[in-house]
Amino acid sequence: MQLTVRVTPRSRRNEIGGLVDLGNGCTALAVRLAAPPVDGAANALLCRFVAEQVGVAQRAVGLVSGEKGRIKVLHVAGDTAALECVLKGLARNS
Repeated sequence: MQLTVRVTPRSRRNEIGGLVDLGNGCTALAVRLAAPPVDGAANALLCRFVAEQVGVAQRAVGLVSGEKGRIKVLHVAGDTAALECVLKGLARNS
């Protein structure tokens, strides 16, 4: 499945911040990361953090687009229906 996220680097801790409106009817999962946006550190942490949160192996999460921007698209391999349920729960609980 494809997952759109809005990343805020250099936060106090790694956490899910709920859903944010990107305009044009698009939403993204807000993710705060402690890593700085230097040398791909935030991107690597984002993939690890999302994998941990949704319960998949780290290799199952990859960056599709947005390497240098705040809005990123991730590919998460796995059962799409199960992943959607987990992500909805994470978005609600934040």
